[in-house]
Amino acid sequence: MLVIGSSGQIASALRQNAASSALSVQCHGRETVDVTRPESVTVLLANAGADMVVNAAAYTAVDAAESETERAFAVNCDGPANLAEACRKLDLPLIHISTDYVFDGTKHGAYREDDPINPVNVYGASKAAGETKIRDGHFRHVILRTSWVYSPFGNNFVKSMLRLGAEREHLRVVSDQYGCPSSAIDIAGAIVAISTKLFDHIPDGYGTFHYCGAGATSWAAFAEEIFRVAVKKGAGLPCRVIPIPAVDYESNVTRPMNSELNCDKIRDVFDINTQPWRSSLEDCIERII
Repeated sequence: MLVIGSSGQIASALRQNAASSALSVQCHGRETVDVTRPESVTVLLANAGADMVVNAAAYTAVDAAESETERAFAVNCDGPANLAEACRKLDLPLIHISTDYVFDGTKHGAYREDDPINPVNVYGASKAAGETKIRDGHFRHVILRTSWVYSPFGNNFVKSMLRLGAEREHLRVVSDQYGCPSSAIDIAGAIVAISTKLFDHIPDGYGTFHYCGAGATSWAAFAEEIFRVAVKKGAGLPCRVIPIPAVDYESNVTRPMNSELNCDKIRDVFDINTQPWRSSLEDCIERII
């Protein structure tokens, strides 16, 4: 498996997954490949000898994307287009990581894969454009949308809460935006399972799929659970969460109010079940400790 992206949460989780399996994973970051340059992608894939490509590289700075539109689209749209073209020429399956932010968050209930997309910020628009480029460029693709990704690796909400909770007695956290916290370790497991079954040529194995933690929650309730688990594990101090509406959160970016994803399709096609986010969170915090 050739993974584009080396320092991100999912790439790190895939590397760890490979250490306990027969899967060989090569991760390539910006130091070895520039996804915005077609020739860079072509040379890497031509010489890698890979059986499968996973694109875990992305511009994920949601706030900064509003002023760095060109860079966001270069990485999140042009990059996937270049990868799709190179994979098409080599007939390699491509798994691409996408996001709940392609939706506007106004739906009541969980989003399905065929629901209309309508991103409300530059980051979401760039990821939606990248999805389109992959669909148009290469039939052998899996677009895997996920949401609220956290892990023991890199920067994410769980690690930020643990850090800030150790410094403050209380934190103000948004309480009216809802989604499904997703462990990067669980996502990596799903990617490995998908890649294995693609080589079995299962029907309907290509297309767009959702995968996230089982169960929806708010950011504030997510933060409360993080502190509860940390205290239980003896790795944190009690920190009071003060719920606030999204309109009181200082940001120049509109975010979806509802990011819940329906994961029935990935279960039906690949026999992959999602994991309860609370149990995966406990595992994550234990690993951080």
